[in-house]
Amino acid sequence: MADEIERKFLVVSDAWRMLAQSSSLLRQGYLSSNAKATVRVRTWDDREARLTLKGAVRGMARAEYEYEIPMPDALEMLAMAEPHVLEKRRYLVPFGGLTWEIDVFEGRHAGLVIAEVELASQDQLVELPDWVGMEVTYDDRYYNASLSRADGIPGLDPDVA
Repeated sequence: MADEIERKFLVVSDAWRMLAQSSSLLRQGYLSSNAKATVRVRTWDDREARLTLKGAVRGMARAEYEYEIPMPDALEMLAMAEPHVLEKRRYLVPFGGLTWEIDVFEGRHAGLVIAEVELASQDQLVELPDWVGMEVTYDDRYYNASLSRADGIPGLDPDVA
């Protein structure tokens, strides 16, 4: 079993952009999502695709299994996942000895920018950059699976709980 341990933050400025090393357009659809497990299909720049199964959240950790799949299969799965599909541009930003992933959401979530950092352990110390604000690690409204079912941005749009 592979565990994913990550912290998530809302981004409060564009200062990270000058540090960004690369970016990719991600499209991801949720085929199934409940309290025990989530099944997601994701593409990168329409060139690479993976199917991911994630277990229940335990603190800031959860089991994660990821498998490469053929692009034609991924495109069919994304169509099956409609309307629970997100589009975002992901930037890789080195800071404090770690690689941060900055997700700039598009479509119905335009304006939402989230920074994630993967950790080796739940108690790992993390130097926080000036461009991150409120931590949303434990706020399930900011999980991608939850966002895929929402029509707007949590905390900004009155109809999004």
